[in-house]
Amino acid sequence: MATLLGERSARATWRDYLELTKPRVVLLMLITSLVGMFLATRAGVPWTVLLFGNLGIALCAGGAAAVNHVVDRQIDSVMARTHKRPLAEGRVSPAAALTFALVLGVAGLLLLLAFTNALAAWLTLASLIGYAVIYTGFLKRATPQNIVIGGLAGAAPPLLGWVAVTGQVSAEPLLLVLIIFAWTPPHFWALAIHRKAEYAKVNIPMLPVTHGEHYTKVHILLYTVALLAVSFMPYAIHMSGPLYLVAAALLGARFLYWAVVLYRDSRPHAAIRTFKFSIWYLFALFIALLVDHYLLLNI
Repeated sequence: MATLLGERSARATWRDYLELTKPRVVLLMLITSLVGMFLATRAGVPWTVLLFGNLGIALCAGGAAAVNHVVDRQIDSVMARTHKRPLAEGRVSPAAALTFALVLGVAGLLLLLAFTNALAAWLTLASLIGYAVIYTGFLKRATPQNIVIGGLAGAAPPLLGWVAVTGQVSAEPLLLVLIIFAWTPPHFWALAIHRKAEYAKVNIPMLPVTHGEHYTKVHILLYTVALLAVSFMPYAIHMSGPLYLVAAALLGARFLYWAVVLYRDSRPHAAIRTFKFSIWYLFALFIALLVDHYLLLNI
């Protein structure tokens, strides 16, 4: 078996290592980081910060994702959604993946220290540890509130982008963190409902497994209402203008629609459709923030 795994690991390609970084997740994180950077200043973002700051954040996020692959390799091999991942199929060894994660993390931190500032680097490190160690290594298997508590690490990118430009923490980026923090539970619990049987099979205490689907749907609805309220706060504190307000209202109404559909179970595949819409919601909301910001600058 060891020989077989060694042979399979030797056939690992660059695509396997790219998959370890969860590039789609990192891309969404980078969009929120970019928005944080551009919102932080009325002048242009220095190109070195724009390029190397986001690259550093991306490398650290990719390293944390690779650690997630290592820790979850056994449950990944059982779940239909993840059983073809590089570690689950043995194409990449745990040692190789951890080495890869370490290289990415160190490279990312060095870039942030060299081209941004120490606070941005240490906050990024804290986010990496929060996701790779605290959430993946402990919370995910310890409590059905895992995604609520651990979601703070995934909500950090707009703060990291802001701090990379300004070198300080302020209320505005923390509000952006709050938006993603409120978005994470309805986003992930919708997927957890869709994959409930798989999570139960591998003994991961996701909320639909421990408390049932109805309880989870109620909480998805409540968190979506909270998200709608939080999403209006950038306008309330004059961080954004009317274009963003309209976008937040329309996007929030649509998210609430899907939360109600899921609660009532009134459409087929409502859980996965809610999950997919939630991704577009966050992308569109932050793009609206960015567009609105530059419109305000030109008024």
